[in-house]
Amino acid sequence: MTLALFAVTAAGRRAAAEVAAAVPGSEVVALDDLADRWPGLDGAVFFLATGATVRLIAPLLASKHSDPGVVCVDEARRFAVALAGGHGGGANALARSVAAVLGAQPVITTASDSVGATGLDEVVAVLHATVDGDLAAAGTALLDGALGVENPLGFPLPPLAAATSRPVPRHTLAVTDRLPARPGPDLTRLIPPTLVVGLGSARGVPAEAVTAALRRVETDHGLDLRAVRAYASVDLKAGEAGILAAIAPAALLTYPAAALAEVGVPNPSEVVRAEVGTPSVAEAAALHAASELAPGATVELVVEKLKGDNVTVAVARTRPRGRLAVVGLGPGAADLRVPRAEAELRRAAVVVGLDQYVDQVRHLLRPGTEIRASGLGDEEQRAAEAVALAAKGHAVALIGSGDAGIYAMGSPALQQAGPDVEVVGVPGVTAALAAASLLGAPLGHDHVLISLSDLHTPWEVILRRVTAAAEADLVACFYNPRSRDRHWQLGAALDVIRAHRPPTTPVGAVRQAGRTGQRVWTAPIARFDPAEVDMLTTVVVGSSATRMVAGRMVTPRGYRWS
Repeated sequence: MTLALFAVTAAGRRAAAEVAAAVPGSEVVALDDLADRWPGLDGAVFFLATGATVRLIAPLLASKHSDPGVVCVDEARRFAVALAGGHGGGANALARSVAAVLGAQPVITTASDSVGATGLDEVVAVLHATVDGDLAAAGTALLDGALGVENPLGFPLPPLAAATSRPVPRHTLAVTDRLPARPGPDLTRLIPPTLVVGLGSARGVPAEAVTAALRRVETDHGLDLRAVRAYASVDLKAGEAGILAAIAPAALLTYPAAALAEVGVPNPSEVVRAEVGTPSVAEAAALHAASELAPGATVELVVEKLKGDNVTVAVARTRPRGRLAVVGLGPGAADLRVPRAEAELRRAAVVVGLDQYVDQVRHLLRPGTEIRASGLGDEEQRAAEAVALAAKGHAVALIGSGDAGIYAMGSPALQQAGPDVEVVGVPGVTAALAAASLLGAPLGHDHVLISLSDLHTPWEVILRRVTAAAEADLVACFYNPRSRDRHWQLGAALDVIRAHRPPTTPVGAVRQAGRTGQRVWTAPIARFDPAEVDMLTTVVVGSSATRMVAGRMVTPRGYRWS
């Protein structure tokens, strides 16, 4: 990201310096250089009044599709205003980022954002789609509850709250790679890059012949060439001037004949095999390139070999996959939840999680988001439900506390998710890290995380692991240390460790880290009382090197800094 910061006052320059230090890709730029730098910018922040900024940028504005996002910050650093390019230019997100750095209030005035709904510009960006039609009119219809959405290929769209199901919507938004049967002003199409075109030809084929064959993809088969993601052929055609001219400015992907010969096709030719070493060029290249560009996606041949004047064309489509974001919410405090988690919650059309975790983030969800909440003990069912919904083509967020990959939902979900599901992992601040930060620095050297719950792991196995950690002199962090029915395991684990530690070894405990009712305490291992611990507590047992320093638990690194 290239972000320019413009300031003219001393206070503005101080604020700009703070943003430059915190936001990668940003730099303070002289106002005199604005016109020269403008074409190459992704974003611009002006530490000026909005009126002054409008006068400065007005002569430079060309299109919301190409202009950088523009944000204004007032002299008192109270507000970061998304002035231009809210969606397309990223000004809304930039305003939030700048506000977070400066402790300011982001001011967002785009209609969809002001009501918390998904903007259609965001849908365009998610799909990397080309727009055909009036996106603004579609957005207005969405806000008015009069937009119909057609998604025949099943893309995992963000929530579109006000989309209507009535038979005759005022405006229709179609997500498709096909040409419209009835184009009109009440139809807006989002054309995602789903197609890969395979090309074969005789040597010296003219560009006009290639172009004519490509046009038949539209006229004979109804596919929109704006949905083409790539063109492909055998490597012998890498320099074929007619093909290169016809597809320019797109590049031509080429593959060895041996690789294409391995691809199963409906129309192989022994004549072609004798000439180039593979029984298919167009069909095989389309299928092979599509599979390579979208690993795991289902690939289908939607146009079989089409013969033109000394040229062949075939088209493969990569079908969209459902989307599963496995999101760790952190220990509970909002300021310990990573920004990417909040972004994925806004991206999801369905959120699956434990009821108490859903309540933590309900205010972050966009209107129209479907919520699937359930109670304690339903972890496997939640994971299965989330995967099943994603496999049906939905955009799903499966949420859990801490980090989703540590004693949480990541493992049961990924055990079931197949290649038809795109999985996005969002790390969170896990209980061990939250507790350690409150205790001091107890994890400063080698450590191990062990769950004392024997619901899924036999106690004999847990005991062997505790013994190994004790003998190896590792700091041990215990998850699920004690419950009403499992009240003796923590005491047993501490007895094992006491045999390998001095009686003064510190033990730290944190209950409800980052939440209301937080409690932090320490005691020597000889006097630590397991009865004070419950399932909401994380226990950290020091190594023989761990010390209490000024009331803080510290495990030294074991070497001197040079």
